[in-house]
Amino acid sequence: MSGRHNNKLPNNLPQLQNLIKRDPQSYIEEFQQQYRHYQSNVQIFKLQPDKPNKELADLVMFLAQVGHCYLQHLSSFPQELSELLMNHHTVLEPDLRMTFCKALILLRNKDLIDPSGLLELFFELLRCHDKLLRKTLYTHIVADIKNINAKHKNNKVNTTLQNFMYTMLRDSNPIAAKISLDVMGELYTRNIWNDAKTVNVITTACFSKVTKILVAGLKFFLGKDEDEKNDSDSDSETEGPSVRDLKVRFSTGKKTTKNKKKLEKAMKVLKKHKKKRKVEVFNFSAIHLIHDPQDFSEKLLKQLEESKERFEVKIMMMDLISRLVGIHELFLFNFYPFIQRFLQPHQREVTKILLCAAQSSHQLVPPEVIEPVIMTIANNFVTDRNSGEVMTVGINAIKEVAARCPLAITEDLLQDLAQYKTHKDKNVMMSARGLIQLFRSLNPQMLHKRDRGRPTEASAEAKIKDYGELEAKDYIPGAEVLEVDEEKKEGEEDEDGWESASISDDDEDGEWVDVHHSSDEDTGEVAEKLQSIPLEERQAKAAAVSGSRLLTQDDFKKIRLVQLAKEVNGAPGKGQKRKNVDSDDEGDNRGELLTLRNIEKLHKKPKADKETRLATAMAGRTDRKDFVKKHTKLNPHASTSNREKRKTKNFMMMRHSQNVRTKGKRSFREKQIALRDALLKNKRRK
Repeated sequence: MSGRHNNKLPNNLPQLQNLIKRDPQSYIEEFQQQYRHYQSNVQIFKLQPDKPNKELADLVMFLAQVGHCYLQHLSSFPQELSELLMNHHTVLEPDLRMTFCKALILLRNKDLIDPSGLLELFFELLRCHDKLLRKTLYTHIVADIKNINAKHKNNKVNTTLQNFMYTMLRDSNPIAAKISLDVMGELYTRNIWNDAKTVNVITTACFSKVTKILVAGLKFFLGKDEDEKNDSDSDSETEGPSVRDLKVRFSTGKKTTKNKKKLEKAMKVLKKHKKKRKVEVFNFSAIHLIHDPQDFSEKLLKQLEESKERFEVKIMMMDLISRLVGIHELFLFNFYPFIQRFLQPHQREVTKILLCAAQSSHQLVPPEVIEPVIMTIANNFVTDRNSGEVMTVGINAIKEVAARCPLAITEDLLQDLAQYKTHKDKNVMMSARGLIQLFRSLNPQMLHKRDRGRPTEASAEAKIKDYGELEAKDYIPGAEVLEVDEEKKEGEEDEDGWESASISDDDEDGEWVDVHHSSDEDTGEVAEKLQSIPLEERQAKAAAVSGSRLLTQDDFKKIRLVQLAKEVNGAPGKGQKRKNVDSDDEGDNRGELLTLRNIEKLHKKPKADKETRLATAMAGRTDRKDFVKKHTKLNPHASTSNREKRKTKNFMMMRHSQNVRTKGKRSFREKQIALRDALLKNKRRK
């Protein structure tokens, strides 16, 4: 009995730890005893640091747990533990090294140790050949830096760590450099270190000799924006005319087929304008923060030309260079002949290379530089000897390049490609029609007359700017509608007395009177009135309105409505002679970045091969157990009967048996009796 009540605290550290946390002052003697024990164990450990020491590990975790209770006694404990790790981390036993690191993490969570020195120590420990330790340290480093910058940016700590990481990226140990790069990428995506300094430190990784670090740096800059998928048109509806506005406008008149078609076309135009007006939001806009993108892209191109890496890595380098050139509108003329060599239908990953060619084109590139690229695509892809998918990809690529640099395509080539609008392959036909639709809005004069479609006011005003031309307007285009609208309202106010009198007379009959108060129904009349005004006079009115008043949101809404009407209404003196070709509105959604969907867009699903169809058929046969004959036995482990065995025997073994020989000699009466007996037997079984 007396043994149960003995004091076991010197040997039971978890119990002592629990009691100290409840009442630190009562157990200070026991704590000092354990601390002296720890100091003696440290001296023994320094003699043989490569030996496992379970007792020292337990004491270190105990002191880390109660460190906040005895701050004065343990003031030197964190520094001493850090020095032990720094001096002996290469020879330490893995479990003891992990225990030391966990103790330091615990002390850091209790804010008993400075973050700068500890994080630098942890970066040094990333050189250890211990995967579990590296994973633990990576998680803590990211979480700790996030907590440091939770309330406000701690610029002092951030600057120190960023400078240290810059040296870590050049470290001779590739594992430590790779994890340092991963830490910076993770902190950037979490919007903790989302400054230009971090991005420009990561640019050095793109020139590393180690493939893993090079690929990690390239992936950082090629990151995809996930919020782009969640964008909706609800935000943009408040800026301009909504779907409801158009429906109200076209529902006030007669319900004719012509008005219905006009509404459908107006809805298409509205959808296209919303996509154009949608602001590109990039949470992962690292490319925008590079200090010198021209020098960076030139160095990358030089590295690409001399590279002996795998083809997938070269594709990533091409993609990054093309994005840099397209977003920053750089001059990198050597890139186009380099990429031109790979533009062959049999080339591996050719769609990604076509995507790079489209992304790297912009309005500031001289047309004679990009024209050979377009001619190469047309000669190698858009020929009748290739399959429909290859031709479709080629036309889509030409369309994307021409959309960014319209001067690069010649009129003869455009008219040749437009003739594929009647091709037997639907994918080729729709791609050619998409190209036609693009140039109807850019420059209809380049198309053949029959392909220009019904002229609208917008297409009549369309004009491709010359190379380097800028059009700076000193007025808001379309502002003349406000002056015309005011004149119309003043004319209506003069007739208000006569209208009210006529309405009061009609009310005596007790009949309903339809009165429309929608301001949107007048937009069509205003647009028709504007058509009769010469272009110079319209520009003068717009300049006068823009300079004489401050425009409200309602004014901008009216301007946008009339601008939309320009794309729906025909040009003055032009009637609608033929049906409009359905355009692919998705092609107008061009932001800073392209996707493979723009190049590989197929309107018709390709025919599956035999293996795919067979796999689909076999996948549909998994749940057919209901149609299989069920063999039920009283004992599932019993063997089959002689009768069952007879059914599976080879005929050559059974041909001499009595049953087989006499079966063919039975009379008609014997067959009847056998059938009757069999039916009765089956009936009894049921």
